[in-house]
Amino acid sequence: MELIKKFRIKKFKINKPIANLSMISLSFGNRLILDKISFLLNPGEIVGLLGPNGAGKSTIFNLLIGMIKPNAGKIIINDQIVNDQPIYIRSRKFSIGYVPQYGGYFGDLNLFQNLNAVGQILISDNAERENKIQDLIKQFELEKILNVKAKFLSGGQKRKLVICMSLLGDPKILLCDEIFAALDVLTIQMLKKVIISLQEKNPGMTIMICEHQARELLSIVDRAMILSNTKIVAEGTPSNLIKNDNAKSEYFGDNFIK
Repeated sequence: MELIKKFRIKKFKINKPIANLSMISLSFGNRLILDKISFLLNPGEIVGLLGPNGAGKSTIFNLLIGMIKPNAGKIIINDQIVNDQPIYIRSRKFSIGYVPQYGGYFGDLNLFQNLNAVGQILISDNAERENKIQDLIKQFELEKILNVKAKFLSGGQKRKLVICMSLLGDPKILLCDEIFAALDVLTIQMLKKVIISLQEKNPGMTIMICEHQARELLSIVDRAMILSNTKIVAEGTPSNLIKNDNAKSEYFGDNFIK
């Protein structure tokens, strides 16, 4: 596992979490997806969520953004129970950004038009919006592809575009769903550096990443959780997690080497 982070947050001086999922249960029909799961998200950390296909990782993201409601339990953001608050209120009121696994952009608009379209919704002041867009273009090195339609961008370029779109609202919580999926090694390395730079430049932002590529994820997170069989079966720093017996039996196996 390549260590590309200069530091890892192991202890949080801020005792007040930015989000709290408490005893969350969810079923689709007769199928139990989540069974009384609980976890905290602290300001400024990068959190990883690992688990087998169908374990409910993306479902947790959908619960956080307000796309679905739990059958039981509480979703608390900034000390407020938000179970009944719809997606658009959570996005604006609680500053939640979301990078989906697929899509998230307007395919027939070019890169700049995509940023401007979202910017017009989120930033009313013209000068502020223009400055924010230009800062993101420079930060993510997008100058040479501004006029390319989004549907013609490479996989990595699309990911960078959608991340930029999610950052236009200055999110306090950024949720990234399978951002390394179907990408080549060099593009994955580029995106890992992007995520780390976001933590360095936005120290109060909480980033949560759902991912299948365990080695890539564990190289950039401060803390990770394993979701399996409706439960969070293990949690900890990357170095501790790969030694955890539950994590080995439920996800890593005995031959996982970092």
